[in-house]
Amino acid sequence: MADRVLRLESLSRSYGKQETKVHALRDVNLDIPRGSFVAVMGPSGSGKSTLLHCASGLDRPTSGSVLLDDVDLTTLSELELTELRRTRIGFVFQDYNLIPALTTEQNIGLPQWLGGRKPSKGDISRVLSWVGLESLRHRRPSEMSGGQQQRVAIARALVTEPEVLFADEPTGALDSNSGRELLQLLRWMVDEQHSTIVMVTHDPVVAAVTDRVLFLADGQIVDVLDLPTAEAAAARMAQLEAGAS
Repeated sequence: MADRVLRLESLSRSYGKQETKVHALRDVNLDIPRGSFVAVMGPSGSGKSTLLHCASGLDRPTSGSVLLDDVDLTTLSELELTELRRTRIGFVFQDYNLIPALTTEQNIGLPQWLGGRKPSKGDISRVLSWVGLESLRHRRPSEMSGGQQQRVAIARALVTEPEVLFADEPTGALDSNSGRELLQLLRWMVDEQHSTIVMVTHDPVVAAVTDRVLFLADGQIVDVLDLPTAEAAAARMAQLEAGAS
């Protein structure tokens, strides 16, 4: 693929030993094009979050490679991997993971502080404008709604202009209106800022906002749906949950 930003090659991840071993991922091969919005769906226990964690460098695979452009994450030391996650990869969790005592702009600048760099006011103002929170820069998490807190978490993930943004059920803790607004923001990030987003979701309506859906079952990619509709994603999920791969 000419403009691939991420490649997984024969990626496997297992936990436990001998007869208790669980194979969370089995020989996964995948290319993610730059500037695309990809959803990952599958039944509970299919390996969705493990795939996201291995692809983003939060977890190490048992075997195989994760290539971010020309860098193989599996060959990096823990220190090198930490630096790469701070500068080239963004991650958004379902539960926000904001620091309660910090303001919005302090939470956004935290990755740079932790990396020994003073956050740029210009960078923080730019991502605040992207997520529509310029007026809330001095508020703390307890003074904001769930949707606003998730927007802060996205701004924090975007402040270093990562090559890939990973999101694990980013709308899972939000009400329907906040979830819809968040999806519009993510879609805008891909269309207007040319971001690359890989998102785990269980919701076919959420998946329908993306360019492509990857379906996992038993740790393997068993189907791909381009330009998905909610109806088509729901139908495929129903088949997988019924045990038909």
